[in-house]
Amino acid sequence: MSTTTDTRQPEPETPIEHADAHTAHFATRLLGPNTAVITAQGEIDAANAQDLVDYAMQHGDRIENLVLDMSEVEFFGTSGFSALHALNIRCAGESIRWASVPSAAVTRLLEICDPESALPFYGRLDSALSAVQEKRRASLKLVSEAR
Repeated sequence: MSTTTDTRQPEPETPIEHADAHTAHFATRLLGPNTAVITAQGEIDAANAQDLVDYAMQHGDRIENLVLDMSEVEFFGTSGFSALHALNIRCAGESIRWASVPSAAVTRLLEICDPESALPFYGRLDSALSAVQEKRRASLKLVSEAR
């Protein structure tokens, strides 16, 4: 996997990193200090599924929210589903709230492999962003004050 990093200070929603892995292309946008949007395009298969997880988690030590935009993924193999499961476990282990936006190809496989919708998928990018940010607000509200 080859990665290109832009050393300029990014504007909000400006891609700051790109990577190519086999038949897929990944890009990162940082939204504010604690949210990363990872865009995946192309084909996710056995040759690059682990690259997707590694790329998505590269900022894991400094983010609280992660959105994986897979709306432009044209092919999604079963190893892609395994990668999403691994991403789910890693995000839970690092207390990162995450959500994803599937393409039609991803949705077809999720209907088979995740019929109970255990993974956090949303129909639109803004819905996924709201979900991870809303979970943070809800968590803060659950903490009671000491009296």
